[in-house]
Amino acid sequence: MSIPAGFDELIHPATRLSVVALLAATEWADFAFVRDSLSLSDSALSKQLHTLEEAGYLELHKEGGGRKRRTRVRLTDRGRTAFEGHVAALRAIVEGAGPPAPTETPARQRHDSGAGR
Repeated sequence: MSIPAGFDELIHPATRLSVVALLAATEWADFAFVRDSLSLSDSALSKQLHTLEEAGYLELHKEGGGRKRRTRVRLTDRGRTAFEGHVAALRAIVEGAGPPAPTETPARQRHDSGAGR
């Protein structure tokens, strides 16, 4: 089976997919909201955000300083496009994995052809 167009290896790991899916539903999100929503540690979330930021998929904005520092994050247009393409690719994979369409076998045809006599 070939991988459908749009499948994104960078987004695909469960944690990054969860982060991107959460961000796709909003314009900006606070770091703490993302962390708490996904039950991640600060360091685990920071690592994933850094990877996505380096790919150009999200933007971080830091405000304030010290203990009052606030970090907000959002998907870039590139990140949103990559997420939408990845979701479409996953749907194509799932739809392609469905049960095969029913076909009549020769044995069934012979059995059915004599049933009405």
